Amino acid sequence: MDFNKLIKKAEYSSFNLWLLNFLLHRFIPFNKPHGLKILKISKDEVQVKIPYKKSNLNHIKGLHACVLATAAEYSSGLLLLYKIGAKDYRIIMESLNVEYHYQAKMEAVARFSIKEEEFESTVVEPLKKTGKVFKPCAIELHDVKGNHLCSATTNWQIKSWKSVKTKLD
Repeated sequence: MDFNKLIKKAEYSSFNLWLLNFLLHRFIPFNKPHGLKILKISKDEVQVKIPYKKSNLNHIKGLHACVLATAAEYSSGLLLLYKIGAKDYRIIMESLNVEYHYQAKMEAVARFSIKEEEFESTVVEPLKKTGKVFKPCAIELHDVKGNHLCSATTNWQIKSWKSVKTKLD
């Protein structure tokens, strides 16, 4: 199944959104125990829910800092892949910075958005010129009552699969 076609269908269909969540839990097994769930996906925005459950809690019964960071990474990476196309481009996170503001004592949502104009100027155009680009993404996380839990910045390296070199090459 074509990843981008499934995401496009998930924008408008609850069944396809469920299917996307189901398949991503299989393809990204690290995220499965966290129970992260895509609530909304479009060409401009991704929202990922972090459930308030025992396996996501720290020693003081708040959402663990690492699950918040994981949701930030997940939301930004997923939207970039959707916009650029997983078939033609590889993304890999170069860095992650998180500033924590408020203790997470309930379900939370990570939200990443990027307008098409910004994506074109900061990703598509530089890729045409250099074949590789670093894209910083600002992600905000809030609990279900609206408390601002943290602000994260992921920096993604995006490049064509054709120019990816591995030690096996």
